[in-house]
Amino acid sequence: MPEAEGRTHVVGTAGHVDHGKSTLVHALTGMHPDRLREEIERQMTIDLGFAWLTLPQGEAVGIVDVPGHRDFIENMLAGVGGMDAVLLVIAADEGVMPQTREHAAILRLLGVERGIIVLTKADLADDPDWLRMVEADARGLLAGTPLADSEVMAVSARTGQGLPELIQALASLLQDLPLRADRGRPRLPIDRVFSMPGFGTVLTGTLLDGRLELGQDIELSPSGVRGRIRGLQTHKRKIELAMPGSRVAVNISGVGVEAVERGEVLGQPGAHPATRLMDVRIDCLADASGPITHNQELKLFTGTAQRVARIRILDGDRIRPGESGWAQLVLRHAVVASAGDRLVVRRPSPGETLGGGIVIEPAPARLHRRREAQVLATLKRLAQGDPRDRLAELAASEGPASLAQLAAGAKLDEGSAATMVADLVAAGRVRRIGAGASTAEGLLIESEAWGRLTERARRVLEEYHRSFPLRAGVPREELKSRLHLEGRVYLACLHSWGVEGKVQEVPGCVALDGFRPAPSGSQLAAMERMMGQVAAAEFSPPSVKELMDALGEELYAYLVASGALVVVSPEVAFGAEAYAKLVRGISELLAREGQATVARMRDEFDTSRKYILALLEHLDAKGITVRDADVRRLGPRAG
Repeated sequence: MPEAEGRTHVVGTAGHVDHGKSTLVHALTGMHPDRLREEIERQMTIDLGFAWLTLPQGEAVGIVDVPGHRDFIENMLAGVGGMDAVLLVIAADEGVMPQTREHAAILRLLGVERGIIVLTKADLADDPDWLRMVEADARGLLAGTPLADSEVMAVSARTGQGLPELIQALASLLQDLPLRADRGRPRLPIDRVFSMPGFGTVLTGTLLDGRLELGQDIELSPSGVRGRIRGLQTHKRKIELAMPGSRVAVNISGVGVEAVERGEVLGQPGAHPATRLMDVRIDCLADASGPITHNQELKLFTGTAQRVARIRILDGDRIRPGESGWAQLVLRHAVVASAGDRLVVRRPSPGETLGGGIVIEPAPARLHRRREAQVLATLKRLAQGDPRDRLAELAASEGPASLAQLAAGAKLDEGSAATMVADLVAAGRVRRIGAGASTAEGLLIESEAWGRLTERARRVLEEYHRSFPLRAGVPREELKSRLHLEGRVYLACLHSWGVEGKVQEVPGCVALDGFRPAPSGSQLAAMERMMGQVAAAEFSPPSVKELMDALGEELYAYLVASGALVVVSPEVAFGAEAYAKLVRGISELLAREGQATVARMRDEFDTSRKYILALLEHLDAKGITVRDADVRRLGPRAG
């Protein structure tokens, strides 16, 4: 069993510039998170910093330190997406400042629900009334958010005041936090890329949704670059298996450092297709300087990626401060996202965080019509978060699909998905189709989608029958093509339509159940005239060309399909009665005489060599006769 790290969580910092975030991290961990020369020289965090500590009960906690200066807010956004909890840092001698407010708003938008309010530089604010006022301001800032009841702790990195208590409070905050779900679809949003001598390219991030294993093949998305994991570390400790929720450094073979940038997602090959269109629920911050308007260009931040996007508001023309709306984001460049991911949107210039929200559908099939009731109802249902709704929506958009496909799309394990699908089937929301429809096998499709697909098939068949009333049905491959279905799905649909009495299959064709080819009145008259001539001529009927000229291709094909005409060669077709009489007569002649020449049989049935030779070659192919030099004998399949 590969070695994996134990229980681990990720904590981030947030707060105004120069309020002591990096100094606090250094005091807690012994590691200074600032790694760039410019950061050290300016004594200001510019990019993300990383450190870790071990809590009293032995749990390792990764810490992501983010910049507080407003000029680097976009770097800050790349670091807060994967955190389990936050240390909201406020300098006790200054109190709540502009970036404190912006960071707090971002934490709310990103759904961070656990944290500690850390009043740093407590040694510089020895007035208890002042500290109480700073605490009151902090609580007022967080009122109405999940962080409203966060513990407030005063500390000093210089004197060590409150640091042991802060570590214990952090341990208590994290101890009952559930481990990140393992959905079998690992994704690592890349927040740092660098090269190590002797090792090559190293990528870091917070691992989500699944495990990474040494030697595993990987793909970076959206770029599509592929490689293999040659090394894994967490907190500078080598491991063979990385678990979801951990800070991971991945050493990749086959990938140059220049081929990767922050914002890419590392995962299994083909598991995380990128998108340039997503359905979202957007909240506009109450203190935003103005509304978010339809077709406005925004900067989108999700995971560790930032993209330029145009917003299409689906339920109005604007989302005013303090309000929410349904929207589609049309991205200039592709990004990887999953349903439920959080996002932030900012105005490019002048820079301002306007709002954020949640990804509802990461890759909708098309642009939606604005103000369309059905679209808005579907988005509302998806946003409620019941995984059964997600499964049902996937069964509508992806179906007919396998249980494995739906489970992967809904980010569920197959066992949980199977239980939920059974509930959906029992409630009539999802149908099982195909040969295994009575079991967990077969394919799954949302019931209304099945109705729409069935109706589409009915219309195709009905139109075909109307256009070609004399044909037995649509050729199987033609129907498959017209319904845009792939092989396994098509066979499952045909099976279930047959069981439901919707269609019938005849050799090579599919027809509506109960359909029978039926000539029109004028066609019947033409058919009776020509078949009368065929019957009168008996063993020397009109040629195939003459029949087709007189009847037309459709009526001729109908007579062949119905068995009224029997085609023995491209030039010769007999009436069914004459054909049966000839076959019977030839068999009797050969049984009586043992063998016969073409001339003998031509004379016996008073016909020409053209007809008797075409018939005999036809009978040879069927095994009723056998040619031996210039004579025929009875074959193995003679009646």
